[in-house]
Amino acid sequence: MKLSWIWSLPLIATMTLSACGTTDGGAGHKDVPAAPVGPAGDAQSLTAYHWKLQQAFTPTGGEDQTWFLTSGNPNLQLDFNDQRVQVKNLCNVVTAPYRTVGDRLELQRAMSTLRACNDPGLMQLEQKVTRQLPRAQRWAVQLGADKQQPARLTLTFIDGTRWQLEGAPTAQTQYGSAGETMFLEVAPQRVACSHGVIKDYQCLKVREIRYGDNGVKTYASDWQNFYSEIEGYKHEAGVRNVLRLQRYKRQNVPADASSFAYKLDMVVESETVKPK
Repeated sequence: MKLSWIWSLPLIATMTLSACGTTDGGAGHKDVPAAPVGPAGDAQSLTAYHWKLQQAFTPTGGEDQTWFLTSGNPNLQLDFNDQRVQVKNLCNVVTAPYRTVGDRLELQRAMSTLRACNDPGLMQLEQKVTRQLPRAQRWAVQLGADKQQPARLTLTFIDGTRWQLEGAPTAQTQYGSAGETMFLEVAPQRVACSHGVIKDYQCLKVREIRYGDNGVKTYASDWQNFYSEIEGYKHEAGVRNVLRLQRYKRQNVPADASSFAYKLDMVVESETVKPK
């Protein structure tokens, strides 16, 4: 049985900031997609969406592909919360304090966790993003005219670099209230279970875990089938996980659906279990 602890005492390191020029990816000039036709968003709209990078432009207006990797890696994602911005889909999660003053955006020195990275290209991109963040100068959110049209965030940097990001509502925006934090332990293997009209459904097997203020486990419920899925979590057979989740109360729930939605916050503990 092999244990690997993913979360215990995260190491934080300040990334060294240095000057860096923006490189044109050679794609030439390209028109920016038509902006959403809804109203302009306020500073609160920054926190209401997960922002996925869609296009980047050089100071001269040429499309810049150097902010994207071609090896199947997801695009950069920015989340604004509690006056900090998190950049995801890098080797590490990069964070920086921020504040807005009108349409101005002030980002401080970026920091990063210290997870090893076996992808040199991704590591280089992470370093580039870390250097670029404190150069942020202005922001603008344009909301969609309806729920089908995504919001768009434009970030302009002091060197003239420009990012266009598309917004997907956060769970709190989607469900209309803050989530409840809970911990679930997920067994290594799914199990057959009865799930309405879904034939041969395989449920996760879970039990709720609770911890004291000192981090010591104080409670574990009985194992039971879990008939929902957890947004952001992909189960790997043979791996036991303890997950920190946000649970949201759903509105207008169909008769055969769960009254709660679950979203992965982080993997607290992971263990590879060999078959007996």
